[in-house]
Amino acid sequence: MNLADKVLVVNDNLPIRTEKPVHSGKVRSVYWLTDSDSARLISEKGYDVPADTPLAIMVISDRISAFDCIWRGEDGLNGVPGKGMALNAISNHWFTLFKEKGLADSHILDIPHPLVWIVQKARPVMIEAIARQYITGSMWRSYTQGERNFCGITLPEGLNKDQKLPELLITPSTKGILTGLEGVPEADDVNVSRADILRHLKGFHFNHEQDVDLYEKLLTEGFDVISEALAKQNEIFVDTKFEFGYVKDTQGNDKLIYMDEVGTPDSSRIWEGNAFSQGKVIEQSKEGFRQWLLNHFPEPDILLNKNRMPERLALAADNLLPQEIMMMISDTYIGIAEKIIGKRLSISLNPKQEIIDVLRDEYRLID
Repeated sequence: MNLADKVLVVNDNLPIRTEKPVHSGKVRSVYWLTDSDSARLISEKGYDVPADTPLAIMVISDRISAFDCIWRGEDGLNGVPGKGMALNAISNHWFTLFKEKGLADSHILDIPHPLVWIVQKARPVMIEAIARQYITGSMWRSYTQGERNFCGITLPEGLNKDQKLPELLITPSTKGILTGLEGVPEADDVNVSRADILRHLKGFHFNHEQDVDLYEKLLTEGFDVISEALAKQNEIFVDTKFEFGYVKDTQGNDKLIYMDEVGTPDSSRIWEGNAFSQGKVIEQSKEGFRQWLLNHFPEPDILLNKNRMPERLALAADNLLPQEIMMMISDTYIGIAEKIIGKRLSISLNPKQEIIDVLRDEYRLID
């Protein structure tokens, strides 16, 4: 079988019964189920949600994004074998661990296939909740240019690249473009302070001031759970992004949950512990691919400068990456996933047909 057949690149054309447009992001596509199918599944499967909760099918792809672009490989390999399965497996593992430790629920109700989640509708909090344990990446680049204040937190002088920070830093940024919030730039992914969030609770979609305390608590505790688990495997949890939202519990009350994905190579930096103890950084996440792109193209500013987005999109569209690079990413994702979950991943031979079969035969969502 052709290697390209094993990857799910297009994930917004599945024949799932829906009355709404399919929402397709960089990696996942979301199919909102009909009211009758949502109610039927809640009843048949015994999901612990109100009977009128809207449900969606979330299908992850094997596409690879970096610097806000989708990258494709040579010979029709337009995705990374095993990437979607690895991301879902890692998120499933951490979400389950969070629930076992009494932190909070996630939006996931069921896992029909390794590339598929059934999720309940959540109202997202409009922040990318970022936690950093080491100074690296964009924070280090800003630090070298003299910036010391990050989201209202002042860093000391004299820090070195990749140094562990004195404490875990929470550096939130906007999720999407928020308008009409005094002091908050109307742009996607701009840093905001805790004071900004408290001043504009409703604008960031928080219900109450104490929910800001709760999201920070869940962020810190979730980070610590993952960091401690990875440390036992001699891996370093460097930084990550969490997302939160509100769902209704069975009594109809709002509760704050984890959503999107968590602790994955897409949303986090993970370093190999033995190498770091010897002064070397070996990336166990997408950061290794980002660094390869920066080194590969002669003008890295195109990838780093948001004002050059048209050039960046053209760069991604016009350059097919070597197949060995796509397989290097595959090895990284599958390797860290298998280490985290403690078992082997079995790559789908025909993922699209597998998904159609299970959603038709076991969930009756395909005619």
